[in-house]
Parts: sequence; C-alpha cells; structure tokens
Amino acid sequence: MYNYLNVAYQLGLMMRRSRWTLKRIEEYQLRRLREVIRSAYDDVPLYHDKFKELGLNPSDVENVSDLNRFPILRRKEIAEDTARMISVKYHDKNLRTVSTSGSTGRPLLTYLSRNEDEFRKAKHLRANIVVGQMPRDKWVVVTAPQHFSEVTRLQRLLGLYAAIPLSVFDGPRTQISALEKMKPDVLDGYSSSLFLLARELSKHPLQSVKLKFLVGGAELIDQASRRYIENSFGADFYDQYATNEFERLAWQCKEKAGYHIDADSVIMEFVDKNGEEVAPGESGEIICTSLFNFAMPFIRYATGDMGRAPSDVCCPCGRTFPLLEIVEGRKDSMVTLPDCRTITALAIGWAMEFFAYYNSIEQYRVVQERVNLLRFIVKKKTDVKYGDETGAALVEHFRRFLNIKESEVDIKVEFVDEIPLEPTGKLRKVISELEK
Repeated sequence: MYNYLNVAYQLGLMMRRSRWTLKRIEEYQLRRLREVIRSAYDDVPLYHDKFKELGLNPSDVENVSDLNRFPILRRKEIAEDTARMISVKYHDKNLRTVSTSGSTGRPLLTYLSRNEDEFRKAKHLRANIVVGQMPRDKWVVVTAPQHFSEVTRLQRLLGLYAAIPLSVFDGPRTQISALEKMKPDVLDGYSSSLFLLARELSKHPLQSVKLKFLVGGAELIDQASRRYIENSFGADFYDQYATNEFERLAWQCKEKAGYHIDADSVIMEFVDKNGEEVAPGESGEIICTSLFNFAMPFIRYATGDMGRAPSDVCCPCGRTFPLLEIVEGRKDSMVTLPDCRTITALAIGWAMEFFAYYNSIEQYRVVQERVNLLRFIVKKKTDVKYGDETGAALVEHFRRFLNIKESEVDIKVEFVDEIPLEPTGKLRKVISELEK
C-alpha cells in the first residue's frame, strides 16, 4: 500500500524544483550525489569493492563533474552480481522489485524501498500533470498485463490518478471497442501501440471519445508517426523517455521544445565509445546516476540508449531543467555498416517516410542479421497489392537515401501478413543482431 500523503508531498516538491534556478538545481544535485556515493561506498558491497580497487573515495566528489572519475556500470555486470548491488541496510524481502522488459535477452531486477517507490510514482505523475492531466481524469494505459496490479484498490476507489489498464496484446480492434466503453480523457501507452491504434482508426473511427492528449513512451517514435497519431486522434501527443531502472527520465512539456531531464532525480551524461563526454548537440550513449536510489544505487549506469547532449537552450515554458534534444534509440536498434557508419532507427524511419509507397505500408521492421545483410520485413495494407517491383524500389530507395553500396550490404525484402509484437508487447522497428 502506498503512502499517498508522501506521494503528494514529494510531488509538490518536484513541481517547485522544476522552476528552480540552474544554480540551485546544481547545488541540490551535488548534495544528493554525495549522499548516494557515500551510501554506496559504505553499504553496497559491489560499489565498495569497485571504488576501493580503483582508489576512489566519496570525498573525491567536490563537483558534479567529478562523477566522471567513477567507472561506467553496465547491465551485464549488475545482472551477474545483483545481490551485491543491494545495500546491507535493507533486506531484499522487504523491497519491491521492478523487472526490465528483457528485450536484451537478460531481464534485470531493480530493488526499491517503499519511499523510493513512492518517489518514482510522484515523478511519473509530474510529467503527465505538466501537460494538463487532472486528478480525476479518466486515464487509460495500454500496457503489458504484468503492470495491471500497479494500481491499488484505494486508488481505484478514490479515482485519483488511477490508471485503467488495457492489454497491449488485445489487438487494435478490441482496444478500440474498449476505449468506446471507457471514454478516456488521457490515453497513455507504448508508442508503437498508440501508432497501431491510430492505424486502426482509419477503418474503425472512435465515435464518442474526445481525448485531452496522448502520452507515449517505452519506445522510440519518429516525427511521421507522431503526426499520424495526433491527426488520427485529434489530440496532442507528448513523448516521454523512461527506463525501468529509473522510471521517468525526461519528458515533453506543452512547448515540445525538447525533453526536460528530471535533473532533481538523475544526473545524465552523454559519452562516446571511449567513455569521453561529447559536446552539446552531439550524439552519445546515455549514462545515468540516480539521486534517489539508496537500496540499490545506480551510479554511472549505461542505459544502452543513444541521445544528443543538451545545449544551453531554455524552454519557453519557464522550467529550468536541461533539455535533451532527442533520444535516438537503443544501441541494439541501430544499423552499423561495414564502413563503420551508424544509422539510427530515427534515420531509417525518416528514410521510410520518403519512400514512394510509404502510405501503402501498415508496418515494417528492419533486421540487421550480419554487418553486410539487412532484411526488411513489410506488412502492407490489406487493400494494396505489391509486385516484385515494389520490393526492388524499396531496396533502391534505401541504397540511394542512406548511401548504402550494393557491393557492401545485401538488402532483402520480405512481405508478410503480420509482424508479431515482442514478448513485452512492444513493436521494435529496427533490430540489430550483430552482438549475437
């Protein structure tokens, strides 16, 4: 059972912190960072041994920038030694566990104290409240069934920010029928699920649902898909960036000038392949340090996602949190060519948008099986007939648009009746199997 007074208290503090001066935010970050690192050194076996081995001490942190003295921690290392990531001050039986989706093939358990779990809940709500969600709005979330139990009986009874789950596996037609009965004010869910719903609306429009807005997340979404969702539902779409390890990390406000990083709960770094910080506006791997996790700290944790480092641009909304320009997707959702060029899922989506037959495509997926082999899996709309020339046109388009030489990469096209969802309910558009 959540302590809702604590959730409300934390939420009030968070709303105020989002408008603090930059200097005050940096002072807050440094204070929290020192507390987290001291706690990790004293109470978390894995960190204690790692810091001792490298000759690092919590007193080494005099500025937030000193964080880069500490090693980057990756999922594999944690998954192999999760028990030693838990603070000795907590017993794991008294902690709540959150599991990652396991899309990488190795799910990771995150352990949370009750207070940390309530903090995450408040952080989640802030991003929705900023774009206009009210306490008693009917809030439907398209998600996997394992998340259904996250809404408590008291929440449903009071009807305050009580998410109503809708299974991502039900299929768009069934989901639309359910939405007609529920009549939500806010529709939330995996971005690909909202896109598939938007596609279904062209055949079966919603008759009596008027949304205030939509919230998407959990997956990368390109601009064309965002516009399509907004036009189909007749409501604004706001994207959010989150991971199971940290909950919400960055979110769009009504201005959509970028993604406000939750700077009061996370320090976000962007590094190149050598672990060096990239310049503002450049692409790098996203490395996160939690400022509220003490039961199982995450210090310089590699998310596996790529994004562009924030610049000094301020959002017109008046909130002072740094603006993440764009999230480019997971490292395993990027195509790597023989000449070492990397093509992001966003670039592939952009190229697809300019394909002559794009409007006749229902869904697609690009799989990189080898460094010299790409496979395009395409589901066409039911009223469209494709000939061999369509596949050849798709290959030629991508070769020309992305400058992929025939001598270097073989591109195969396969037309299918259905592209299955991932076991988590997500629909990944780009998959790299190079690590395999």
